[in-house]
Amino acid sequence: MWREWRNRLLMSPRFQRAAAAFPLTRFKARREARELFDIVAGFTYSQIALACVRLGLLERLREGAVAERSLIASMQMSETAAHTLLRAAAAIDLFESCANNGESAWMLGRRGAALLGNPGVLAMIEHHAVLYADLVDPIAMLRAPRGSTALSKYWPYASAAIPGQVAGEGTRDYTTLMAASQGLVAEEILDAYPVSGHRRILDVGGGDGTFLRAVAKRSPAIELMLFDLPGVAEMARRRFEERGLSHRAQIFSGDFSRDALPVGADLITLVRVLHDHDDPLVETLLRAAGQALPPGGRLVVAEPLARTTGAERMGDAYFGIYLWAMGSGRPRSAEELEKMLKKTGFSRIEQLPTRIPLQTSVLVATKAG
Repeated sequence: MWREWRNRLLMSPRFQRAAAAFPLTRFKARREARELFDIVAGFTYSQIALACVRLGLLERLREGAVAERSLIASMQMSETAAHTLLRAAAAIDLFESCANNGESAWMLGRRGAALLGNPGVLAMIEHHAVLYADLVDPIAMLRAPRGSTALSKYWPYASAAIPGQVAGEGTRDYTTLMAASQGLVAEEILDAYPVSGHRRILDVGGGDGTFLRAVAKRSPAIELMLFDLPGVAEMARRRFEERGLSHRAQIFSGDFSRDALPVGADLITLVRVLHDHDDPLVETLLRAAGQALPPGGRLVVAEPLARTTGAERMGDAYFGIYLWAMGSGRPRSAEELEKMLKKTGFSRIEQLPTRIPLQTSVLVATKAG
């Protein structure tokens, strides 16, 4: 009843005008108006960022201010159009106008500098062009059979009847994208759960090995095992060779929807794996992890969780739509994952705090004895 009363009040133009004028509610009214407008204009903001990334403007400004005439010359568009984009980017804090040696110039803004410090976000900005092609008509996308979207072709294992038969070239693009964003996520996970007390770690769905290389740097004594699809596993093998880690790493290729996991690890990690898959396959994978672990072995699940306090939009709004377009999986809350872990033979389940829950949350479970 209270929420119905609240909604009737908020729908009233008279109340909206009064709230915007009254000194004690003016700040909140203006903030709510900005947030509502951001929902309406969000696609425009993201396309401004995409244009700046594709034009290489962020990289041009990495070392400091650049003269406006030089920056505009590199953009290959009319001066009026270039000014329009630069001012738009400044409005969302990617750039700032300044003076350099007495002439107009541009430098990175607060958010532009933060973007350059996170290669994974830059990669996602470019990648979102595929998602937005599907979202041109969101109703048609939601009504279409899953697996029929442009995004599902980017993640071929999501809609493949037998993921293990996806050719190596079909895994290259998404593996590269995951590796670009894995670095900061790896540090978040390892800060939340130190792995130095374990003897051997198996990273399932480990991609090109970015997470395990972060583990190797932190814990020189731990032995490394990686399991992924054949094309991905071969890429990981090359990466470990390049970093001189072949003597510490065992690479296993297979399909966890059909194959058993290798044994011998006392810690198994699932980094941004479960939310890519539907419930039956998630339960199959969790049972396989339990079978591969010794009694008392640990399982770490790390991924963005639905209904995370302070990051609610990331879960059901972003990943809910993204994973639907991808053709497989769904965002899950900590409570939902805890139930699945208990159902598949794990106990002593704990959610560990991370510094940026928007990027990842961490659940640790123990194989029941």
